[in-house]
Amino acid sequence: MRRRSGPYRLFGGGWTLPVVLFLAVFLVAPLVNNTIHAGWAQWGEYRRLLTDPYYLGILGETVWVSAFTTALCVILGYPVAYFMVRFAGRWQGIIMFLLVAPMLTSTVMRTFGWRALLARRGLMNAWLQNWSLIDRPSDILNQPIAVYIGLLHVMLPFMVLSIATVLQGLDIRLEEGARVLGASRLRAFREITWPLSLDGVTTGSILVFMITNGSFITMLLLGGGKVVTLQLLIFQQFNLTQDVGFAAAMGNVLLLMALICLTLQLRLVRRRGVL
Repeated sequence: MRRRSGPYRLFGGGWTLPVVLFLAVFLVAPLVNNTIHAGWAQWGEYRRLLTDPYYLGILGETVWVSAFTTALCVILGYPVAYFMVRFAGRWQGIIMFLLVAPMLTSTVMRTFGWRALLARRGLMNAWLQNWSLIDRPSDILNQPIAVYIGLLHVMLPFMVLSIATVLQGLDIRLEEGARVLGASRLRAFREITWPLSLDGVTTGSILVFMITNGSFITMLLLGGGKVVTLQLLIFQQFNLTQDVGFAAAMGNVLLLMALICLTLQLRLVRRRGVL
């Protein structure tokens, strides 16, 4: 018996043409243009980027900011995800809404909100003075701590949702069985829950690391020049020095880091049998 063709078979693969054109114009063409500019710069720009101590320090700072933000998201996000899945009950929907709602707001608007909160005459300094924790307003803004606060606000939902999705699929009877056999709650978590949830931690870590690697708005608006990363340097090269070739070379290095993260994520997905 012949399988009846659905409506989507009328035009063969033609229905994918708008998507292909969109990706070609807005993704492939800019990447090709960037590669051409970097090619004009030849290897001298890459040599300067990878051998000059100043630029090597910027590259190291970029990796450090992404790695440290990822570690903070794991430390703060795992307890939130665990509580949401295991203990929140009917409050789970509200917690999920509180996590997702900020993602519907522009990153620029959220960053300006933190500028207002962390300013010398902002709400944070007012609270600290009212609680007699400080004698005079402190300069929280334009410091590395302000950058990490802003990054956590943006990145934490990705980590929590990645971990919560995996925890949601774990059979709670495994933990209960371990408790029945004499394991403490901590040991049951350490030997059962934590290993089985590592896929969610890994996925969330790759996402957070990769997105942080491409974010410069937070560093620009909250860092005050105290945290200089590769993406911020690319912005400066394009807008201030107009050194397009060097900026293209830095962009390709940043793109390579993103591709490494995507490759790791794809391998993880395939290992889990999703693809």
